[in-house]
Amino acid sequence: MSHAEATRLIAVRHGETAWNVEARLQGQLDIPLNERGLEQARRTAHWLAEEQPDVVVSSDLARAQATAQAIATFNRIPLELDPGLRERSFGGFQGMTHTEVAERWPDLSARWKSRDPEFAPGGDGESLTAFYARCIAATLRIAERHVGKTVVLVAHGGVMDCLYRAATRVPLDAPRIWQLDNAAINRLLHTPSGLTLVGWNDTSHLDIGAPTLDESADRMPEAAALAARTD
Repeated sequence: MSHAEATRLIAVRHGETAWNVEARLQGQLDIPLNERGLEQARRTAHWLAEEQPDVVVSSDLARAQATAQAIATFNRIPLELDPGLRERSFGGFQGMTHTEVAERWPDLSARWKSRDPEFAPGGDGESLTAFYARCIAATLRIAERHVGKTVVLVAHGGVMDCLYRAATRVPLDAPRIWQLDNAAINRLLHTPSGLTLVGWNDTSHLDIGAPTLDESADRMPEAAALAARTD
C-alpha cells in the first residue's frame, strides 16, 4: 500500500452541550455547545494544528458545526458539511432523558438498551442497522474523496461508536465497552481494504494543564462569532 492510497481520519466528537450533562437524548435536534463545549472546541483546534489537517468535514447539526468551525478557522482549512454524519434519529425519544424513556416506555426502553439492530426508537427513529449504514457510507465517501490527505471528521457519539465498530469489526449488538467523550480525538486510517483503528478517545488536550487559545484568539474571529450565535 502506498501512502497516496491512505487517508488519515481524525474523528472528533462535538464539544459538550447542556443536554450531554443532563443525559438528555439530542439525536437530530439542534442543541448548541455550552461554555465548556466551546472551550473544548478551542482546545481541540489548537491541539490539531500539529497534525496539519487538510480539511474538516462535519455533521451539519449546530453542536458539531460549532466544533468544526473552531478547528477549521484556527487551522485555516476548508470546512465541508455532510448530513450523512448526523447523529442517529431517536424519534419520539428525542428531548427525553434515559430515565424518562425507561419510566414512560419500559418495554421499548429495554429493547433499545438491548441494542436490537432493527429497533427504531421513538417509533419513527433510525434503527442501528440504518444508522450504521448511513454514517459509514458517508465516512467512506469522504475518505475516498480526500485520498492521501488528513481529514478531521466532526460528528456525534453515535457516529464515533459506528466508526469504532467498523474499524474493529465489532457487531452492532455487542455491548459498548469503549469511551466516547466529548471533544475526544480518535484516529483511524482508511485504505482500499477499509478502516483501521489507530488510536481512541485521546482527551489529553482537554487536561487543565493543556494550552488554551487565549494567546491566539486573533486567529479565530469566525469561530468566536459563531460561538456567540450558538450560546
